[in-house]
Amino acid sequence: MNVLAILVVSAAILYLGYRFYAPYIEKLFDVDASRMTPAVEINDGVDYVPTRRFVIFGHHFASIAGGGPIIGPTVALIFGFLPVWLWIIIGTLFIGAVHDFSALLASMREKGRSIAEIAEKTFGRTGFLLFIGFTVIMLLMVTSVFLTLTTTALSSKYPLEHFGVSATQIRTVVENGVTYAVVGGIASTSVIIITCLAPLIGFLLYKKKLNSLVVSALAIMICAVSIEIGLIYPIKIDTTIWMIILSIYTLIAAGVPVWLILQPRDFTNSFLLYGGIGGMIAASFVLGLRGETINAPLTNITSGNLHLGYIWPILFITIACGAISGFHALVAGGTTAKQISKESPDAKVVAYGGMALEALLAVGVVIAVGYGLQFDRLESIVFPTDPAVKSNPILAFALGMGGMLNSSFGLPIIYGAVFGILMVEGFVVTTLDTAVRLNRYLLEELWRMLFRNVPKLLGTYIFNSFLCVALMFILAYFNAFKQLWALFGSANQLLAALTLITVSMWLLKKGKKHLFALIPGIFMFVTTIASLIVILAREYIPQGNYMLATGDILLIILSLGVAILVVKSYKGRGAGVGI
Repeated sequence: MNVLAILVVSAAILYLGYRFYAPYIEKLFDVDASRMTPAVEINDGVDYVPTRRFVIFGHHFASIAGGGPIIGPTVALIFGFLPVWLWIIIGTLFIGAVHDFSALLASMREKGRSIAEIAEKTFGRTGFLLFIGFTVIMLLMVTSVFLTLTTTALSSKYPLEHFGVSATQIRTVVENGVTYAVVGGIASTSVIIITCLAPLIGFLLYKKKLNSLVVSALAIMICAVSIEIGLIYPIKIDTTIWMIILSIYTLIAAGVPVWLILQPRDFTNSFLLYGGIGGMIAASFVLGLRGETINAPLTNITSGNLHLGYIWPILFITIACGAISGFHALVAGGTTAKQISKESPDAKVVAYGGMALEALLAVGVVIAVGYGLQFDRLESIVFPTDPAVKSNPILAFALGMGGMLNSSFGLPIIYGAVFGILMVEGFVVTTLDTAVRLNRYLLEELWRMLFRNVPKLLGTYIFNSFLCVALMFILAYFNAFKQLWALFGSANQLLAALTLITVSMWLLKKGKKHLFALIPGIFMFVTTIASLIVILAREYIPQGNYMLATGDILLIILSLGVAILVVKSYKGRGAGVGI
């Protein structure tokens, strides 16, 4: 298929969903532009702050669109272009965007409370504990899988001949007679520079209140200069050493004020993300007008089943972000619901529109990898036959982006590849900061619920942060990406299912139509339970991986608890409300 046609058709379908299905959901929630939002009603100047529509859209999108919509589609492309594209588009329209939009609206109607608090109100204390359990496990898997991916990508190398440059132009290493470009080392230098200069950006932007355009120009300059320095002075660090460094960094970063590292890193990295999206869109136009088509096969089910597992349910948990993600509910109910100024049209633009844009990003990734990287290379990088070689989907995406930008604009592949790694890495590292911080909060809340008098040690920042980081490191060190991603995807999609089910029961209590949320919630629930059973029987038990098997079984038990609560809710209130 023509690459431009894919992009245009995808954008058109997503727009139709935004134009017609989103208003239907607004109607079911009785969205009213005149209704006072929590941000306006409470407005404490700290958490509850009315924010301009497109400013909050930027913050929300940057929070949900990290590495997930890039990594998932890259891995799942082994099933072929068509299944991946269909799940991204259909999943977003009727499940993912519905999940994000309804979670945001429910949170806004409950004074900006989190989905966990809404679950407590809907199902009682048991519902709250189940939600906390899902969230803790999901965030733990997020941090461990992203730590694995980050360290692998930053340590990656690839044969120099692929990049079309000489050994005199960039730093290389020679192993077994093969000359490799240390593409990960180049990106490592850039990541370190951006991170070290984050406090400066934070100081100028949030403390000195310097003009945002000036700070933006400085951030863009830092990104560009860091890449040039990386080409000259790449930092080559072993994967295990990187794990230790990033674990220590995360432990520190999770405790310092957000304006010092987290927010300025997001601010700087946003230019890489938006630049990457813009680059993929522009390249698609150039290539499409030339009549270029995607190289990936339309379907490749047999190979996909071999490498990952049965297309159902595995495809639907491999692509989480980009189709549906439970993590988005944490963002919607955690911060976004407290900053929306008007119910209409702000909530629709931010939540449904933000998810639609993330889906378009996922489609762009499919085009970049499917066109810019030969399919056999994709398979060898993501699913290496040598057990000593680690799966490296970030490198696969980076090489695909490099090939795409080279074919369209003549940019040397090495530049596009480094840019592609940085596009992912910046947000992956930020995700580590955020997820560990959130998990620390959740653990503190969990101890308060489990103990009448919380032991002093359990209530400390150091203990909970160290526990989160230690568990992250152990899981990442002893497990490969493929093993971790399957459990992460299942936990993430179960959290999404729980959110949809919680919102539907909340609507049922209010006598409103709820099946539009319950039906996709049940679909995701059944799909993820099936995936947990498949990976448990196919991988964890045969491999003797009792660590991940325990997490798998725990998720199944928590899921059964949710099912019992839903059945009780229906028996107590009936199911007489329509769709």
